[in-house]
Amino acid sequence: MKSLLSGNEAIARGAWEAGCHVATAYPGTPSTEILENIIKYPGIYTEWAVNEKVALEVAAGASFGGARALAAMKHVGLNVAADPMFTLGYIGATGGLVIVSADDPGMWSSQNEQDNRHYGRHAKIPILEPSDSQEAKEFTKLGFEISEKFDTVVILRVTTRICHSTCLVELEKRKDRKPLGYIKDIRKRLMLPAHARLRHVVVEERLKKLAAYSEKFPFNRIEWGNKNIGIITSGISYQYTKEVFPKASILKLSFSYPLPMKLIKRFARQVKKIIIIEEGDAILETEIKAMGIKVTGKDKIPRCGELTQRIIRDSFSKGRKARTRQYKVPPRPPVLCPGCPHRGVFYIINKLKLIPFGDIGCYTLGALPPLSSMDTCVCMGASVTNTHGLETALGKNFSSKVVGVIGDSTFFHSGITGLANAVYNKSNMNLFILDNFTTAMTGHQPHPGTGKLAKGEQGKRIPPEDIVKGCGVDFLKVVNPDDLEAIEEATRQALKFKGVAVLIFRRPCALLLKPSPAYFVSSDLCKGCRLCMRIGCPALSLQFPKDRKKPLAVIDPSLCFGCGLCAQVCTCNAILAPEKAKKGKK
Repeated sequence: MKSLLSGNEAIARGAWEAGCHVATAYPGTPSTEILENIIKYPGIYTEWAVNEKVALEVAAGASFGGARALAAMKHVGLNVAADPMFTLGYIGATGGLVIVSADDPGMWSSQNEQDNRHYGRHAKIPILEPSDSQEAKEFTKLGFEISEKFDTVVILRVTTRICHSTCLVELEKRKDRKPLGYIKDIRKRLMLPAHARLRHVVVEERLKKLAAYSEKFPFNRIEWGNKNIGIITSGISYQYTKEVFPKASILKLSFSYPLPMKLIKRFARQVKKIIIIEEGDAILETEIKAMGIKVTGKDKIPRCGELTQRIIRDSFSKGRKARTRQYKVPPRPPVLCPGCPHRGVFYIINKLKLIPFGDIGCYTLGALPPLSSMDTCVCMGASVTNTHGLETALGKNFSSKVVGVIGDSTFFHSGITGLANAVYNKSNMNLFILDNFTTAMTGHQPHPGTGKLAKGEQGKRIPPEDIVKGCGVDFLKVVNPDDLEAIEEATRQALKFKGVAVLIFRRPCALLLKPSPAYFVSSDLCKGCRLCMRIGCPALSLQFPKDRKKPLAVIDPSLCFGCGLCAQVCTCNAILAPEKAKKGKK
C-alpha cells in the first residue's frame, strides 16, 4: 500500500516500521512534525524533552538497554546535543540509535544556516542523506540497522525541503523487535580517559569498515547519461539536478560520510567534466578535490541560501548571474497574533525605552515595528546570560534599563542554568518570563510548565515560579499581561530592585483560548491620533474617509481577540468594550 507522506511523516513511519521503542525530541522547524507523527503510532514511547541534549541522552539510555531509539531536532538543536553526541561517537550503540538533524538552508525559521554534515566528520559518525520521502522512510530503517551492525550512532540528515515536501511512500508492516536488555560494559560506556583512548582506536577501525560499506551501499549509485558532464550530488540537490540536467551522468551519494572513494574515482574516470551540486557548504567538493580530482562547484553555485532549479540553471548558463532566493510578491513581515499575551509587555518595554535582550520563540517578533522591543537574539537561553554579562561589564546604572526576555518553554530549555548563575554571582539583572502555557511558535507542544505529556496525558506540572524561587530569586511577581498598568508598575518596581528581579507575565496563548467579543471604534470619538497603532495588532488598521481630515481607526471583528489592549492605549476613549460596541452600532 502507498500513501502520500511528507519527509517528516515518512521518518516517523520508518521509525515505527523498524521497531523503534523510544523517540524523543525538542520541537523546532523543520523537524517538529517527526515526533508529532511518531506519537500517532502504537508501541513507541514518545517524549518532548526539555531540550535536545536531554532528548539525545534519554535516547542513548534506551540504546544502552538494547532498545532502538531515535532523537529528532533541527540543525541548531544538534549544537545543544553535541556534548553527548561526540562521546556517543566513541561509545557506539547497543540498540540502534539514530539522530535526525533537520537543516534549514535559507533560514526560513532559524538564526543561522549551518550545514550539519560537518558534524558527522567531526564526531566520526556516519551520515545518511535521503532525497525524497520514500528514501526518508527507508533510510530511517537502514539507520537502525547500520547503527547495530557497526556499533555506531547514525545521523539522518534532512533539510527543510525534504521535511515538508511530499511524495508517494510504500508502506510496510512493523517488525517488532524486543529490546536486547542491559549488559554491563564499563570499558564501552564509562568514558574515563583510559577507556576513551581504547575506544578511539575502535572508532577509527569502524570508520574503515563504514567506508568499505559505503562503496557497496545500494543508494550510492551511478545513473549513466551523457558522459561529457558528470554530476556528483546528494539529498534534495539530486532532485534539482535531475530536472536541470536530465541527460547528464549523475553520481548520487546517499551514504555521504564516509564517502565511497573508489566509486567516486571510477565515476570520475569515465566523464570529461565533473560538477559538484550541493546545498550549503562545499563539503563534498572539498573531500573530492582532496582526492586529486578536478571539479567545479561553489565557484559557480552560491554558498548562501536554499538551492532551487532556477539558481542551479542560472549558475551554469552563459550570460546569467546566479541569483539566490527570488521574490515575485512583496514580502509580508510576520507579526504577533491578535490577542497575543506578549504584546502588552513589549508595548511597555518600548514605552519605558528599555534595552531588551531577547531569545528564541514567538516573542522574537517583538523586534519588528511598531513594538521594536527586542535588541538581541543569539540562541536558546542567551537572554538570561547576555543580560547578566552586560550588567557585569557596565554596572547597575546602565543595566537598570536592561531586561532579559524569555518564553516559558525556552526557560525550561536553557534559561534555568543562566538564572542560577546570575543569582550565584550577585547579579543586578531583570528577567521577564513570558509564560503562555505552551511552545507556541512550533505548534503548541507541551513542556514541564504545562504538565501535559507528549501523547496528551497529564504529567507533573512544574510552575516556572517554583524554579525561580529555587534558584534563590528574592524579587518575583506574576503579572497579568493584559493589564498595561500592572505591567508598567511591576516593571518599574523590578528596575529599582537591587539583585535579580524576575517578572512572570502569564496568560495562555491566544490560539489556545476562545476569543472574547470584538471591540469597536467610535467614529465620533476617534481623533486619528494613531496611538492605538503602536501596539501592532493585526486587527487594527486605518481608514481615510473623504469626510474626515484625520484617519479613522478600525477594528476587524473577524481578527479581534477582545483582549482590550487597544482600549487601554486610546486616550480619546474611542475604543469601546464589546457591551458598549453594541450600543454604538445602533
